[in-house]
Amino acid sequence: MSRLALVVACLALSLAFPARAADPPRTPVEGVDAPNVVVVSDTWVTSGQPTAASLAQLARHGYKAVVYLAPPTVPDAVAAEPELVRSQGLAFVNIPIAWSDPKAADFAAFAVAMDRFKGQKVLVHCQANMRASAMTFLYRVIEGREDPEQAWETVQEIWTPEGVWRDFVNARLQAAGIAFRAD
Repeated sequence: MSRLALVVACLALSLAFPARAADPPRTPVEGVDAPNVVVVSDTWVTSGQPTAASLAQLARHGYKAVVYLAPPTVPDAVAAEPELVRSQGLAFVNIPIAWSDPKAADFAAFAVAMDRFKGQKVLVHCQANMRASAMTFLYRVIEGREDPEQAWETVQEIWTPEGVWRDFVNARLQAAGIAFRAD
C-alpha cells in the first residue's frame, strides 16, 4: 500500500470512528471529588456524582447535608450513598428527578429541602451537575431573589440547558413572575 493510500485509509477510519468525548473534569474541590464541581457560595456546592470515598469524608469538610437529584438507580449512582452520608451525621435527601421529565413538584421538593438546610453547608448533586445546576439556579432566583444574570453564570459553567430543561427553567421563572429567559 502506498504511503498516500495508508494516510487516506487512516483518515477514513478516524472519521468513521470518532474519538470518545472527554470525561468532564474531576477536580476535588471543597472536599468533593466529582465531575463538574461548582462552588456557589461558602455554604453551597453543586457537582456531578461524587465518589464513594468523597461522600464518606464530607463531614470533615463541614458539610451538613447532601441533596441528590437523580434517581438512585442511574448507572453511576453510589448504591450506599444514603448510608455513607448519614453515618457521618449528615442529612440525606433524594429527589429522583427524571432527566427527560422534570416537574414543578420536583422544584417544590427541592425548595423545601433547601429551606430546611438554609445557612448550612450543603452538597447538591446529580450525575453531571446538570439537574443540580438548573435547580440551584431556580432556587437562588425564585426563593433567594438573586439576580438571574449572575446566578445563571454558575449554570453556564457546566452547560446551557436545552429542550425539556430549558422549557422547565423558563416555565418555573415565568410562574414566579421573573422575566429572565434561559435561552
